[in-house]
Amino acid sequence: MLLGMFGSIFLLSQYLQTVGGYSPMQAGIRMLPWTAMPMIAGPLAGALSDRIGGAPVVTAGMALNAVGLGLWALTVEPHEAYTHMLPALIVCGIGLGMFFAPSANLVLSTVRPEEQGIASGANNAIREVGGAIGVASLAAVFSAQGGYGSASLFVDGLIPALWVGAGAVALAAAVALLMPRQRKADGPAADFAVGDTPPGVTVVT
Repeated sequence: MLLGMFGSIFLLSQYLQTVGGYSPMQAGIRMLPWTAMPMIAGPLAGALSDRIGGAPVVTAGMALNAVGLGLWALTVEPHEAYTHMLPALIVCGIGLGMFFAPSANLVLSTVRPEEQGIASGANNAIREVGGAIGVASLAAVFSAQGGYGSASLFVDGLIPALWVGAGAVALAAAVALLMPRQRKADGPAADFAVGDTPPGVTVVT
C-alpha cells in the first residue's frame, strides 16, 4: 500500500510542476484533495471501524486508492485540465483516510499492552521503508519508459508507473481481504484495563 501510494504522490507532484507548469506551492495546494482528505475521511472511517471492525475499512481504503490511481492512469494527458484530475484525487484521498485511521489501531490491537511500543515503532518503520521503496521503484519505471524532455515524454513514463502503483495497492487490498481475522492478543497483561495495577506491583501514594 505504502509503496504504491507514496511513489505515485511523488510522481504526480512532479507532473503538476513539470507538465502543468505550477510552482511547488501551487502543486501542493492542488494535491490537497488527496493528501488532506484524511482529515475528513479519517474520523468517519474511525467511527465506521468501531461498528464493523477495522479490517474491512482498511481493505476498502486500499481498494479505493487502487481505483483512484487507475483513474489517473486512464485520464492523464500532456495538457490535462486540473478539474479532470479531481475525481481521481478525491477517490485516492478518501481511500487514504480509510486506510490510515484504522490501520494503527489494527496493529496495536493484535499485541499485548506492553508490546504496543514495539508494534508502533515497527509500524512507523515499515511506513518509512515502504515510502522510500515506492518512490525508488516507481521512479525506476518512469525513467525506463519516459523522462523530463517534454510533456509527452513525461506522460509516457508516468502512465506505466501509475499502473504499477495501482497494481501494488490492489494486490495489498487482495491480500488484506484474504488474511484471516485476528483476535486481540491474549495473556495476563491483556486482562488489565488502562489504570489497573499488574500483579506484583505495589503502588505507593
